[in-house]
Amino acid sequence: MASRTRVRSTARNTLLLTLTSALAALATGCGSTDEAGAAGGATPAEGGKPVVVVTTTWEGAFAKAAGAQDVKVIVPQSVHHAPDYDPKPSDLAAVAAADFVLYAPFEPYAAKIKEAAGSKAELVEVALDNDADKVKAEVARLGKLFGTQEAAAKWTAAFDTEYGKVAKDVQAAWPGGKSPAVVSQVFSTWSAKLAGATTVGTFGPEAVTPAQLAELSGKKPALVLDNAHMSTGTVLPDSGARQVEIVNYPGADLDLLPVYRNAGAELKKAMGKAG
Repeated sequence: MASRTRVRSTARNTLLLTLTSALAALATGCGSTDEAGAAGGATPAEGGKPVVVVTTTWEGAFAKAAGAQDVKVIVPQSVHHAPDYDPKPSDLAAVAAADFVLYAPFEPYAAKIKEAAGSKAELVEVALDNDADKVKAEVARLGKLFGTQEAAAKWTAAFDTEYGKVAKDVQAAWPGGKSPAVVSQVFSTWSAKLAGATTVGTFGPEAVTPAQLAELSGKKPALVLDNAHMSTGTVLPDSGARQVEIVNYPGADLDLLPVYRNAGAELKKAMGKAG
């Protein structure tokens, strides 16, 4: 596995060096470096609405919630594990014309994309976590950065209403009216909070070891909340717990709210069959 990762990393770096040369040639044909930088690095106040490039639909949903209207997503939805994606020349061209580039720290190519494209865009690290409080904090921060605070505040109000409805609906489905005990993958703990569940253990992002397997099974959870994007199969095969695949990434519409609705529906279904 380590060897395969090194091969992918080397290939990615080689590709980015090649794309850098190609984009430099493109920039030469389209105008001077200064002209391109002025166009790509314009602030929202100068250009009206910010041009935002994001690595995935997850960052894209945060940007849209914060009020950005011109959002370009680099990694296609067909790529199940986003960090494995190799950028194309068109990706670099999009970055070169952006005001902001949003990425997550676990995506190794984001900074390289900006460097290769020669963009003057502001590179913004986004804390990707669907925990309700963290989402609202990031949306507020991005809204201030984009100059779209009013839109961000409006979205947050709608989010609070919708989240409250989903949480109430899921918690009404508790078996016997009692909060279920769950084991959650570290990037899916937000869904346990949504369900009002009692988290008795967490796992990941590494594979569960035999020692962890014994420990987590011994806690007798009713549900295992797995991460659909990093799933390795059944987590606790002999525990009797029902496994729920939690999806973190929004769809192509960059709407974050369906992520909560869909998670709520899956949790209700699982709790109806748990125990």
